[in-house]
Amino acid sequence: MIIAELIIVAVIVLIVLLTVVRSVRIIPQARARNVERFGRYRKTLEPGLNFIVPFVDRVKTQIDLREQVVSFDSQPVITEDNLVVQIDTVLFFQVTDPRAADYEIVNYILAIEQLTATMLRSVIGSMDLEQTLTSRDKINTLLRGVLDDASGKWGIRVTRVEIKAIDPPKSVKDAMEKQMRAEREKRAAILTAEGARQSQILTAEGDRQSKILRAEGDKQAAILRSQGEAEAISQVFGSIHRNDPDPKLLAYQYLQTLPQLAAGAGNTFWVIPSEVTSALKAVTSAFGGGGSDGATEKAAPSAAEPAAPEAAAAIPRQPGQAEIAAGPQDNEHAIPQPPAQREAALAEAALADAEQQVADAEQEAALGAGGALPGSLNGRSGEDR
Repeated sequence: MIIAELIIVAVIVLIVLLTVVRSVRIIPQARARNVERFGRYRKTLEPGLNFIVPFVDRVKTQIDLREQVVSFDSQPVITEDNLVVQIDTVLFFQVTDPRAADYEIVNYILAIEQLTATMLRSVIGSMDLEQTLTSRDKINTLLRGVLDDASGKWGIRVTRVEIKAIDPPKSVKDAMEKQMRAEREKRAAILTAEGARQSQILTAEGDRQSKILRAEGDKQAAILRSQGEAEAISQVFGSIHRNDPDPKLLAYQYLQTLPQLAAGAGNTFWVIPSEVTSALKAVTSAFGGGGSDGATEKAAPSAAEPAAPEAAAAIPRQPGQAEIAAGPQDNEHAIPQPPAQREAALAEAALADAEQQVADAEQEAALGAGGALPGSLNGRSGEDR
């Protein structure tokens, strides 16, 4: 009797436990389950703790409410220019109504895949290959709008449609590669030409700047050189005026420049200025007039004038110099085009003659100051006086 009672109690407890277990349902977050009572939709269980009538209500398969990603196989699609391309798509969707997703469509994944393929053919068929390859954003937007409208009654919201890959035929790929290679070679040639052009421009600009700077440097150098020469001339001129040179020095310096007249290698004739004889007379008259004694100083001014020519005549001359010094002094004397060596020899002879005359004039001046002049010169001086 007691054993029977224990068995009955155990059975009752088991039934109660079984009833409690079947009446309690725990739903995770972002999940949902539909409940049917006697085969009819009763309600949708929300996330958390839910109670149902055991042995009466039946809970269906769990539905995921999170956003899902489905990758479809490549679909052959014909473009407007009759090229077959393989397109892979990726679909992002989310279940918003568990009841509609469970009762409005048998398999919403398969339905979305077929709808995507159909709409993809419709959209791509209105584009050529070039537009298909460059208008992915446009294709994605069109597909998303159409799929979202069609799947709205299924309790599904399409959030995004992406074209994963577009594979044209192999022949088209080869043609595109050739075109791309040609385009790149074209750009490379253009860039090379632009680089050469820029380098030439920069080189020309550098040459221009260097020439300008070189010209500026030459200009400044010429200016500084001319300024230096002007200062040198000014200093020499000022020194000459401060020292007050006498006519003897000026005449001697003038005679020293005679050899330079024939220094040129291309000279064919030598022009002797008329001032040469005047310079010789100035030298001889300067030395002769400065060295006369007291009697000469007391003579009349007109008597002292012929002294210089007589003194110059007393000095022996080398051959050829008489022809140079003779003649009128108001014209320049020119020797008829001798060779360069003859011109140089004549210049050296003229210089030697001038130096000899200066030396003789100095000697005569010294002798005249001592009172012992040569007989011929004293005789002539006496006669002049």
